Amino acid sequence: MTHKNLVKIVLKSLLLSTAVAGLAACASAPPEQAPSRTAATETQQWVDKIKVTSAPDEIVLAPHATGLSTNQGSALEALVGRWLEAEGRELVVTAPNTAGAMATQIRDRLVLLGAPGARVRIVGFNPIGPDDNTIRVGFLRYEAEPLKCGQRWENLTATRNNTAYDNFGCAMAANIAAQVANPEDLIRPRDMTPADAGRRDTVFDKYRKGEVTSSAKDDQSSGAISKAIP
Repeated sequence: MTHKNLVKIVLKSLLLSTAVAGLAACASAPPEQAPSRTAATETQQWVDKIKVTSAPDEIVLAPHATGLSTNQGSALEALVGRWLEAEGRELVVTAPNTAGAMATQIRDRLVLLGAPGARVRIVGFNPIGPDDNTIRVGFLRYEAEPLKCGQRWENLTATRNNTAYDNFGCAMAANIAAQVANPEDLIRPRDMTPADAGRRDTVFDKYRKGEVTSSAKDDQSSGAISKAIP
C-alpha cells in the first residue's frame, strides 16, 4: 500500500468518526441547550395565583298569557342594573318553547332598559315536568377571591443571596384582585368593540367625489404666534 492510499484511508476514517460523533452529540444534547421557558417573576407568580370564580346572577319569572307583570318588569330593571355594574358579557333568557312570545317580550324589555340587542340571547328548551314551566333570565357574575399574604416570613435581614422574599408581590396582587372592576378580565381579554365607521364613510365619500379628504384647517392649532394687541 502506497503512502498516498494510506493517507486517504486515514482521512476517510477520521471523517466517518467525526460524523458519528456529531450525530451522537445531536441525539444527546445537554438539557441546558434546549429551549428554556422564561420563569415568572416574583410579582407575576402571585398574579397567577388569583382565583376567579363565577356564579349565575339570575331571576326566575313565571310565564303569563298577558305578558310581563309590573313586578317582573321591576325585577328585569334591577337585573340590568346589576349586569351593567358588573360589566357582564351576555344576558341569557332561558325559556320553555311554549313561552316563546313572552321570551321575546323579555328580550325587548332588556334592550329597552339599556342592554345591546347583540348581547341578549334567547335559549329555548322542551319542558319535561311542571317545574320546567319557568323563565330564567341572568348572566354570569365573576368574583376574585382575596389572596392571603404574610402566611410565612423568612429572616428579613438575610440578604446575602440577593433574592426576593417569598411574600414579595403578594400585596400588589391582592390589591388588584380587590379593586378590579370586572374580575373576568383576569381570565381573558374583553371582546373587541365594533369599529366606529362614521369618519371612514365620510373620508371615502369625499374620495369618491374627488374632494380633499383631510380635516379642515384649524387656525388655533397652527402654532402661529398670537397677534393680539398688547
